[in-house]
Amino acid sequence: MKNNLRVHRAIKNLTQAELAELIQVSRQTINTIEAGKYVPSTVLALKLARVFDVPIEEIFQLEEED
Repeated sequence: MKNNLRVHRAIKNLTQAELAELIQVSRQTINTIEAGKYVPSTVLALKLARVFDVPIEEIFQLEEED
């Protein structure tokens, strides 16, 4: 799964730690999502979309192999 989390975080001028605190996860979780090594749960994806006030599809996109 491809994601634009880093881009949205930069637009809001948030560090990984600040974003992690907002959605109550560790900074490492944000890092692994951004690196594409971890696919978040539906609940976590919804929390991220809420923080950035965008549809989930603007942050996460399915790829052919998904």
